[in-house]
Amino acid sequence: MQPISPVVKNLLILNVLMFVVTWFFGNQGLDISAYLAVYYIDSPFFKMWQPISYMFMHGSLMHIFFNMFALFSFGSILEYHWGGKRFLNFYLLTGLGALVLQWLVQAYEVAQITGSAINSVAAIEASGSAELFSIYGTPMVGASGAIFGILVAFAMLYPNVEMYIMFIPVPVKAKYIIPVYIVIELFLGLGKIQGDSVAHFAHLGGALIGYFLVKRWRNNNTYYDYYE
Repeated sequence: MQPISPVVKNLLILNVLMFVVTWFFGNQGLDISAYLAVYYIDSPFFKMWQPISYMFMHGSLMHIFFNMFALFSFGSILEYHWGGKRFLNFYLLTGLGALVLQWLVQAYEVAQITGSAINSVAAIEASGSAELFSIYGTPMVGASGAIFGILVAFAMLYPNVEMYIMFIPVPVKAKYIIPVYIVIELFLGLGKIQGDSVAHFAHLGGALIGYFLVKRWRNNNTYYDYYE
């Protein structure tokens, strides 16, 4: 087993540190996630640093555990394959891609509700729509978009690696597991299940950007097979 790679190690430390800091200040009555989570781009709460900072924020212990477990399990393999710089670029680009797709879906939902784009709090209040309040006032946090990009990249680069999945007693190859996972996310995103607060389209955005990045790098023969 290869040791944990440097960029992955630093990402794990940063994510855990931000989670602990958020928890500590939250207990002191200061919700820093309101500044570092990312809001819809047209929201009055949106700040320019949020598209980066949101990737290192998590809403619960289970949320950060599963994301960091996936980063630990698959990230080092990709980093040793591409090198540290390329892996970090991949991580950030898939995280940004996740946000862009989420914003596009939200913009479509706003247009469906109002008939056109709106850009003021007064218009939101006048509409009286709970869904608009949710879009403009609910932030998004988490590294899940980047994690989905990592999962897709792993399945593309190592399709025949066998993996054990919870509740499945036999190993299944990555090239079968990951596509099924993506289809489930698409179903959940389109289904809009009551009470589901997960940003499924952000997951899909990260997966989509991950797919295109791997395809582009493969076609251009620009893979790095050593660590930089």
